[in-house]
Amino acid sequence: MITFLWDNILVNPMTNALIALDHALFGNFGLAILAFTIIVRALTFPLTMRQLHSTRAMSEIQPKIKDIQKKYKDPKRRNEETMRLYKEAKVNPLGCLLPMVVQFPVWIALYQVIRLTLAGAPENYVDLSQRLYSFAYIQHAVPVGNSFLWLDLGRPNIVLPILVGMSMWIQQRSMTLTNAATSPQQQQMNNTMLWMMPVMFGWFSLTVPSGLALYWLATNVVGIIMNGFVFGFGTLHPAKLFSFLPFRRGPGTTVAPRRTPALNAVQSQVTAEDGDTETRTSDGAATRNKRKNRRRGSGGGAPPARPKS
Repeated sequence: MITFLWDNILVNPMTNALIALDHALFGNFGLAILAFTIIVRALTFPLTMRQLHSTRAMSEIQPKIKDIQKKYKDPKRRNEETMRLYKEAKVNPLGCLLPMVVQFPVWIALYQVIRLTLAGAPENYVDLSQRLYSFAYIQHAVPVGNSFLWLDLGRPNIVLPILVGMSMWIQQRSMTLTNAATSPQQQQMNNTMLWMMPVMFGWFSLTVPSGLALYWLATNVVGIIMNGFVFGFGTLHPAKLFSFLPFRRGPGTTVAPRRTPALNAVQSQVTAEDGDTETRTSDGAATRNKRKNRRRGSGGGAPPARPKS
């Protein structure tokens, strides 16, 4: 029963949709996968926007959550106040995971469809013919080609895993940049997910057909664009994406100290003390000059001449 529902709800419709797209896009199965990615992202667009707005709302209420953690020491009362804050702000912490949960069955079904469509074994063609709908447009579209750019869509590729990992990292990094006010525990979890997900999907891309890795790459690129519209395209600037890296300077260059309030106060005090010292020095020099002039005026000149008798 489960297999029947799985095949008739996901695998068979996706197989026929991809073959129809391949026939419409000049027999290019790679373009069919890209078009299928856009269609899936369009169908899940409400869920994705809900996830992005929930992420932004979570970052906005983090200062209030910190206040609750400082105010209430009892864990039960703290959880009650936190849940009340979530309810008032209309935020669901689990809403961020919903789009990924929805797409997970699509990934598994697409893996089966690509293996079924591009494997090339005679038994696969027999199974494929039994899954096709009775439309001449679809029946005449098989077999499909497996070449796209430099890729064999039915086999793994060494380049796509790097692109999949980098694009997923950029997508998640642009979201974590908006969560600067999160708690240390939340920041630690974000950093773990920031590196774990790209590495995991990059590893998966080494073991699955390139067609599925191409789908992951395309859906990551669409996700990056959507993050730009929600969080601002400034989060995608390389200076912000790689802000955690130390800036390397050439030899012989000096680095100005970072201006902080404490440093400003110390420098102001030093400057004031230096100014007072210079003032005292100049005042002392002027006093000494006056004293010298007095001594010269009183006894330093020639004595006055006596009148002749």
